[in-house]
Amino acid sequence: MQLKRVVITGLGALTPIGNTVPEYWKNLTKGVSGAAPITRFNADKFRTRFACEVKNFDAEDYLDRKEARKMDPFTRYAMVACQEAMSDSGLDLDQIDRDRAGVIWGSGIGGLRTFQDEVTGFSQGDGTPRFNPFFIPKMIADISAGYMSIKYQFRGPNFVTVSACASATNALIDAFTYIRTGRADIIISGGSEAAVTEAGIGGFNAMKALSERNDDPSTASRPFDRDRDGFVLGEGAGALILEDYDHAKARNARIYAELIGGGMSADAHHITAPHPEGIGATNVMKKALQDANIDPEEVDYINVHGTSTPLGDISETLAIKKVFGDHSYNLNISSTKSMTGHLLGAAGAIEAIASIMAIQNQMIPPTINHFTDDENLDNRLNLTFNTAQERTVNVALSNTFGFGGHNTSIIFRKV
Repeated sequence: MQLKRVVITGLGALTPIGNTVPEYWKNLTKGVSGAAPITRFNADKFRTRFACEVKNFDAEDYLDRKEARKMDPFTRYAMVACQEAMSDSGLDLDQIDRDRAGVIWGSGIGGLRTFQDEVTGFSQGDGTPRFNPFFIPKMIADISAGYMSIKYQFRGPNFVTVSACASATNALIDAFTYIRTGRADIIISGGSEAAVTEAGIGGFNAMKALSERNDDPSTASRPFDRDRDGFVLGEGAGALILEDYDHAKARNARIYAELIGGGMSADAHHITAPHPEGIGATNVMKKALQDANIDPEEVDYINVHGTSTPLGDISETLAIKKVFGDHSYNLNISSTKSMTGHLLGAAGAIEAIASIMAIQNQMIPPTINHFTDDENLDNRLNLTFNTAQERTVNVALSNTFGFGGHNTSIIFRKV
């Protein structure tokens, strides 16, 4: 089979540091932290009392009020990011075959706020079952893709991938596969998450996964710093319009970048901890490079998973050195989670957008909050600490890894 080329023709983002792609990119390059005290609920009794929340956002500015009330926040975020991406793509819906247009989305958790509120309400009542009739449709992770397909009347592939923090990248790889094998022309893909709730913070606190730097939230996400103490929970969404290259050229679409390869692997090691030698991370980057049919030396930038956990940051850098060898020292590497926090199932989407924008603007967003070198890391690596760097970026690779040992990598190239 002659595989088709797949390109990105639209972008949308709703993040803790910007509610549109231009605002998000501007703040990435400026090194703005999205971490601040939690406003969603009273977190005074929690070990972690801060997060990277979406700011200055009212769903009713974008969505019909009655419809918005039927959606969990993770679906609202998805719909708003999708709306920006669709507008950005310039697609004329009357001129496309909607049977060959689909939605493949990602979310690690789905409607956590809805589930928490409904169960809490029942437990605090007299035992009489009084549940919102939209409880189940609001909660289930696949509903985001369903809403998008209904809005745009896309009747092609429609589902949501769930692989923890790798979910959105898995969705992008699936969308890529459907288009390049000729089974679709256009797919809306990406991911959304809204886990800044009592259950979300409390659950990750119980795992000791979150930073507890309550005295200085804005510097709490410290990938590769000696004093990192866990990740900062984030929320939001990222949407990308993937399109068959010939289809995009025929309508004279603006093309941001080409998606040229994707890889998937499993650590097969532990439910939450990465493999200490980075075996899964090594395998997934090798698979992505093989799928893209490029040499390691062709990669200019890696947007790493880089969550700011003691074990994860070390294993990922070990994997990079195994895959890229001496070229590791020619790469720019950065963790944009230092600014956005960790958007869980949506992380891969907004980090794919950051990688694409790095290609578009020939600029590497930084890893902020670096204060002290970690003697357990190879400090010869260019981890783009604290300040954005200009450089030629023709190829960018983005890693996302999830609880359960799920690993994904995707590669974008300048067109």
